[in-house]
Amino acid sequence: MLSRLPPVTKALLLANVLVYVLQLLLPNDYLAPLKLWPIALDDDPFSPTASFMPWQLVTYAFMHGDPLHIAMNLICLLMFGAELESFWGSRRFLVFYTVCVVGAGLCQVAVATLMLAQNGWLYTSLGASGGVFGLLAGYAMEFPNHRVGLLFLPVMIKARTLVAIFAVAQLLLAFSGLDTGEAHFAHLGGMLFGWLMIRRWRRPRPPDAPTPKPGPKKRPSHLRVVK
Repeated sequence: MLSRLPPVTKALLLANVLVYVLQLLLPNDYLAPLKLWPIALDDDPFSPTASFMPWQLVTYAFMHGDPLHIAMNLICLLMFGAELESFWGSRRFLVFYTVCVVGAGLCQVAVATLMLAQNGWLYTSLGASGGVFGLLAGYAMEFPNHRVGLLFLPVMIKARTLVAIFAVAQLLLAFSGLDTGEAHFAHLGGMLFGWLMIRRWRRPRPPDAPTPKPGPKKRPSHLRVVK
């Protein structure tokens, strides 16, 4: 099955697994600079193990906290990422996923830095969830009426309904004050940036804009989608 996956989706799956194996093998301090930290407010703002650094906006998305965390993210990446890459093409899919990951990271850094300043709470973020939630938003916009189901849902529901439920749930949890151990603002940020990207792609071209050349023929999806 792995050989039939689109190349970017396959590379992302393998990269996440490889980094998680490294997390299991190496001491935590070795990989601490790759997590997403809030902006330091102390006298050492350039310490990569205690403060935000630019590369963390990408590297945090390849790290995970436990087997369930990485398993859920990889399942969603497989389900929705492969379908979108087959539909969009690899280049556009990679741009979209990267924007969602970085956008989710920026939102989470802003919130974490605010919490550090107000309450002294210092915590890091990690995981591909921000990018995955962006893929969910993209899937719902491109295939709103496709029926999908997740492991914990006993029924198949429309993609737009599923994403709307997720968005409302994340919004409520983000402002509830509950410590769920999840980066809810990263999830919301990934969805927001995914929505913005597709809205930008859908803007009408100016009348005098050159006609784009047709791209390569898209590969058929390996996933069965219920319409």
